[in-house]
Amino acid sequence: MATEQKKTLDKEIVMQAIIDSFKKLNPLTMVKNPVMFIVEVGTIITLILSLAPDAFGASTVSREYNIAVFLILFFTVLFANFAEALAEGRGKAQADTLRKTKSDTIAKLLQKDGYIKEVSSTQLRKGDIVRVDAGDIIPSDGEIIEGLASIDESAITGESAPVIKEAGGDFSSVTGGTRVVSDYIIVKVTTDPGESFLDRMISLVEGASRQKTPNEIALTTLLAVLTLIFLFVIITLVPLATYLNVTLDIATLIALLVCLIPTTIGGLLSAIGIAGMNRVTRFNVLAMSGKAVEAAGDIDTMILDKTGTITFGNRMAAEFIPIEGVSKQEATFAALQSSVKDETPEGRSIVELANSLEANWSEREYRDAEIIEFTAETRMSGLNLTDGTKIRKGAVDAIKKFVTEQNGSLPRDLEDKATCIAKAGGTPLAVAVDDKVFGVIYLKDTVKPGLKERFAELRAMGIKTMMCTGDNPLTAATIAQEAGVDEFIAEAKPEDKIAAIKREQAQGKLVAMTGDGTNDAPALAQADVRLAMNSGTMAAKEAANMIDLDSDPTKLLSVIEIGKQLLITRGALTTFSIANDIAKYFAIIPALFIMALPQLNALNIMNLASPQSAILSALIFNAVIIPLLIPVAMKGAKYRPMSANRLLSRNLFIYGLGGVAVPFIGIKLIDMILSGLL
Repeated sequence: MATEQKKTLDKEIVMQAIIDSFKKLNPLTMVKNPVMFIVEVGTIITLILSLAPDAFGASTVSREYNIAVFLILFFTVLFANFAEALAEGRGKAQADTLRKTKSDTIAKLLQKDGYIKEVSSTQLRKGDIVRVDAGDIIPSDGEIIEGLASIDESAITGESAPVIKEAGGDFSSVTGGTRVVSDYIIVKVTTDPGESFLDRMISLVEGASRQKTPNEIALTTLLAVLTLIFLFVIITLVPLATYLNVTLDIATLIALLVCLIPTTIGGLLSAIGIAGMNRVTRFNVLAMSGKAVEAAGDIDTMILDKTGTITFGNRMAAEFIPIEGVSKQEATFAALQSSVKDETPEGRSIVELANSLEANWSEREYRDAEIIEFTAETRMSGLNLTDGTKIRKGAVDAIKKFVTEQNGSLPRDLEDKATCIAKAGGTPLAVAVDDKVFGVIYLKDTVKPGLKERFAELRAMGIKTMMCTGDNPLTAATIAQEAGVDEFIAEAKPEDKIAAIKREQAQGKLVAMTGDGTNDAPALAQADVRLAMNSGTMAAKEAANMIDLDSDPTKLLSVIEIGKQLLITRGALTTFSIANDIAKYFAIIPALFIMALPQLNALNIMNLASPQSAILSALIFNAVIIPLLIPVAMKGAKYRPMSANRLLSRNLFIYGLGGVAVPFIGIKLIDMILSGLL
């Protein structure tokens, strides 16, 4: 993406986040976060007590104590707002850069009479037809209905190399804001103003349309219930204290409530969700909702296409295999002759391989040769030389038929060599000159490097990988073994993909899938996590809940890792937040009742200086821990592929045990500083 990668503590973002932190103090905004809203209410009450200590009855503490509690609570709320504003600020910085890409361009609107009328892109409506020439900016999202052009999509994807788009097929979709580099295209507009891909992207990136995910809503509800429970606990402490002849001041009760409720996770929860969306966006993936990102973290099965996803998709010549009675040099030269005029990637790879084997030839010899193009009917291509020589390469059965028609004999080992190549996961092309077969070309679709290791990581997480391919079972089995996928479906049709997804879902599993063609749309719509390629058709993109701007199908692996990291981060910080309340109990409860019940001194294991020092130390730690955890919320907890049980044990050890130990140390250090000042 063309967005500039901002650092977490970029000066401009931090300054704006500080300003927004104060704006978010509005109670109408704060009420959306029940935990921090309770803290803000407590802040207002302690502010009143700071100005008028006897406002709610006689007070037994000093004005300075009330002011100290007020300031600590105020900064607690401010720090929580800062975490959310910082996460939003990074998204807005990305959105601002995208807005620079979005411009009011001039569109060449085709009239019914065939004439062209220049209008603003904002006047275009769904169904309008526009012409875009070389050098023009595409005015709106649409489908190419005529023409072929090279398109610069760097403004959206950040990729400098232009891509070829043409009418029909799986690469006919174009995005507003991109530029035509060569030729021209006729585009049918598919969106109304304000609904374009770029508009949706800006809205999602800056968080304007971000909705809380089901897990986030559930956790918010849990935190609200815990807050309500502790509120009742504090209320019941008042008569208990009266019975013990202990006077509890209102500021102290508020301090106790704030320390008991899960303020740490309450203050960071929104920031975690926003940062998770931002991480996906920085990977050049547009998630239609936070729910899609979360679902990626819960995936059980991943279905992937073979061509272009697991393999590069370009079959390249790997070897020339001569048949019995033919030398390697003769087979190489025959393959070279069949491809000197072949401009396809396969043809060029054959010539390159022959050149690397030092085959001698001159382009002049083939200047006047008749080119025989490949067709679906003949399944062959080649040359007819001026001396009448016919050179062909193609599918083995097609070459057999060609040689038979030339009254030639078929070699006994041709079928065996072709079968060996198919079993190895390659594609065999037979080569013949007139009535004689010279050998077989081994075309290989190479598995992308590093995928086997990535699939092993997914397996360690308990995620099953399934490859779908139209290849025969022999080729599919070989590629599946080389790539390291768990299962494969050979000779797969669109309905086979849907059936596979439904079969997994019937077992209670969540399924992820990638696709780019119109034929992928039904299966994408059935899957739980649906990643469509930006270069694909509009039907695929409309069926998806995520769009990969780089059109890299393997990006789904990274999206799943980001989704898991989001869930792990939320769980880890929730564990830490609840665990560190334990230390606060040991700090505050003895301090409140130690005068009436000296036996509680046994619980003062931190040996805090005084009741007021203990309360203020716990309160200060409660406030300070929020900004200290912002980097974890923004970047995500460190993630390693492993099983759910191992992951749970690891996080309980690190964040659970750490959540208990860190507050004991922090509160004691703060108490030592305060005892020297008070």
